[in-house]
Amino acid sequence: MSISQMFEEFIDNLAISNKQTISDRYAELTKTLNKQFRNTDSETANTLQVGSFGRKTGINGISDLDMLYIMPKSTWDTYKNAQYKLLSDTKEAILNRYSRTAVSVDRLVVTVTFSNFYIEVQPVFEQEDGSFKYPDTKDGGSWKITKPREEIDEISSADKDKNQNLRRLCKMARAWKNKHGVAMGGLLIDTLVYNFLKSTDYYDDKSFSYYDLLSRDFFQYLSKLPEQTEYAVLGSKQRVKVKKKFQQEAKKALKVIDAENQSSVNDKWKKIYGRPFPAKKTEMAMESLSASYSQNWQNTEEFIEDKFPIDIREYLKIDCEVKQNGFRKFFLREILKRRIPLKSRKDLLFEIKEISVHKPYEIYWKVLNRGEEAKKRNCIRGQIVPDRGYECKKEATDFYGDHIVECYCIKNGVVVAKDRIHVPIVTDGSDYD
Repeated sequence: MSISQMFEEFIDNLAISNKQTISDRYAELTKTLNKQFRNTDSETANTLQVGSFGRKTGINGISDLDMLYIMPKSTWDTYKNAQYKLLSDTKEAILNRYSRTAVSVDRLVVTVTFSNFYIEVQPVFEQEDGSFKYPDTKDGGSWKITKPREEIDEISSADKDKNQNLRRLCKMARAWKNKHGVAMGGLLIDTLVYNFLKSTDYYDDKSFSYYDLLSRDFFQYLSKLPEQTEYAVLGSKQRVKVKKKFQQEAKKALKVIDAENQSSVNDKWKKIYGRPFPAKKTEMAMESLSASYSQNWQNTEEFIEDKFPIDIREYLKIDCEVKQNGFRKFFLREILKRRIPLKSRKDLLFEIKEISVHKPYEIYWKVLNRGEEAKKRNCIRGQIVPDRGYECKKEATDFYGDHIVECYCIKNGVVVAKDRIHVPIVTDGSDYD
């Protein structure tokens, strides 16, 4: 499979599978609000799809959707000093249509939670310059300005100038951050991709056959960016905040790209972009062939993507307390850093050390054993199990091999944060797998 074929299939695999359902929900919400505030039943008028879906940079698993509803100017006097009332009236109108759906007022929006995504509806008043005033209920209420049309127009124009590479790279970057739990919002990703492609004209006439180089150069760009707390958004020049540093994760991606003696080109890119990247055809054939023969071990590994949509927007960090009778306690990340081999017969306590997600949420764990010893013992494990309410998991170093522990935070049915750690009985020091 050529580079062009691999990346073209990769982009196809990132397509939003429930796009029609999302569009239908947008239409129903629009009709409901038009009926409430204008006494019409239009499913398209007076609304604007914004966020990643509106900019056409979202990928499969997208869960955080945004919609502006443009209020009639005649209602300004009613709401100009009543920001919360505007959100409350919007909520009540939506509840008339979705009486069994969770609908709530947040500080800036009305959140409508469906089975595997939610839409944040923001009632706004359009201004003469095309911007929008939106309500902020904090500290008694105020009005803020947003300029999503400028962002949508700019990304559309730049995508044409960059031979459609901008939106595709935005989607690839989302697959990377979902694979490795990089806490980056969609607007930040789109802005950084935009800035990168604006800094070079090399890819202005390139396409899929250059996407290996495009990936390398983009991660190189990210890794060298100075640490800062916010960026000017493409188009609108408003500010978008950085939730967590991303430079180190970009450096890890570069190490994988530059590494030698990898089993296949596909394997390298799958380590960076995850399961949506196509597997090597011969590998797929071998897997199918091996499945037809008996073997003395079972592949019991489960994948979080098969259970929940993934849309990483927050961060969590896990570590592991290592202890053994007669020895002082160590933390696993310290051992990893010092490259100290981990011996058997030690007790392990994996814990969440940092998490940015607000409760309520659910925690799931995965413990995976790999290598010949795990196969010999028929002890691959890899099942995804719910936390028991203590946000920790007890394990032990039972036998030699390569062990991995992953932790997932589920909010509203979506994986919004994740982390992993190697238990390095045998390790190469890499976090990419």
